Amino acid sequence: MVNNDQIVNYLINWLCYNDEQLAKRVAYTADEKELETHDVLIVPNGSLGNRIVLPDMGKVVVETPVKGKAIIRTDILYNAFFFISRAEETFNTERDEHNRFAARFSLLGHNNRLHIPMLDEHARLLLKLLNAPQPEEGFHHIYLTHDIDAITRYRSFRGALGGIRRGEWQQVKSALREIHHDPIYTFPWMIEQDKRLTSNSPKDGLTSIIYFVKDTPGKGYDYPQYNLHGSEFKQLKKMLLDSGAQLGLHSSYYGLENGKVSRLPSFQSSNHQIFHRSHFLNCSLRQMMQLVKAGITDDFTMGFADCAGFRLQTTRAVRWINPLTYQLTPLTLHPLTVMDCTLSNAGYMNLNEDEAYFLCERLLAKVKMHHGDLCLLWHNSSFTPDTYHQSLYTKLLQLLL
Repeated sequence: MVNNDQIVNYLINWLCYNDEQLAKRVAYTADEKELETHDVLIVPNGSLGNRIVLPDMGKVVVETPVKGKAIIRTDILYNAFFFISRAEETFNTERDEHNRFAARFSLLGHNNRLHIPMLDEHARLLLKLLNAPQPEEGFHHIYLTHDIDAITRYRSFRGALGGIRRGEWQQVKSALREIHHDPIYTFPWMIEQDKRLTSNSPKDGLTSIIYFVKDTPGKGYDYPQYNLHGSEFKQLKKMLLDSGAQLGLHSSYYGLENGKVSRLPSFQSSNHQIFHRSHFLNCSLRQMMQLVKAGITDDFTMGFADCAGFRLQTTRAVRWINPLTYQLTPLTLHPLTVMDCTLSNAGYMNLNEDEAYFLCERLLAKVKMHHGDLCLLWHNSSFTPDTYHQSLYTKLLQLLL
């Protein structure tokens, strides 16, 4: 059953930065008599709960008929619903080779709007019309996240054989002798770098470090798979947890099967949250419904693989609204600000280090301006001497200190 009131109330409150007293001063109606009891009216376009239409991405139209009162003629609530719910994917059927809805197919990509968090700009306008203070500049929260697609390159039979076939005899031999010599076992360095930020954070609890761990049998794009019961992973897990990091679930490239995950309790935090990110950032609307069914509480998948920016048009965490049922779900989406391979891979943005740093600096500034949540994703396998990611990641953390 569609409950528009629940969605409307949630979105108004969210746009008001979860200030319930401010939200009570806003009405979603075309009835101007409501200005007698409210300070701001948002005029509906008639679509929310009825049909999916394109959002109005032009300049927001505002009227001020009475001093201290305002009418927003642009349906900014529908705009919020459209991007948060991923409603565009219900009618745009274009997908890439991994069956993902890519930035290049989206309205944001076509209109060059991916680097502007429009919904946060709507929120700032609403606060201004309510004569309320703007959000303080600074990060609300920082998430340093790392996907563990593989623990080592050479220490499995498959990895060693591949290295030998490529003529990498010495590298294979060195890695088999000592795990710290494996080129992608960069965890000690990562822990040291991330600790610089947590140790120097001006506010306790500002930064969270999350490692997303595979929980699926290896096949196809899920190779290589590591043994969660093996000694290497157990030692790594202890090292990560001892460093203060948390573990999240990195679900299969092929999607959650029937909404079931075998070891969910293993990834449950002390406050009963279960963090999740899909492999390859591959997460269809059907898979989103499976996440809700599986009991996932917090998802960190929401970014485009082919272009960095604000896929949900916000820098702030928000609950997912199912665009097919118009239900407000308990699943919280944490927008992904930037991923390492998005910047450097030839099939994605293919930026050099200076270009990547400049883009990241712009995105970080937007998050900071809107008092949003910064979410960075760097893989342990990216911090190798043949890439610029050690240097770039170090520079980005320096920006945050």
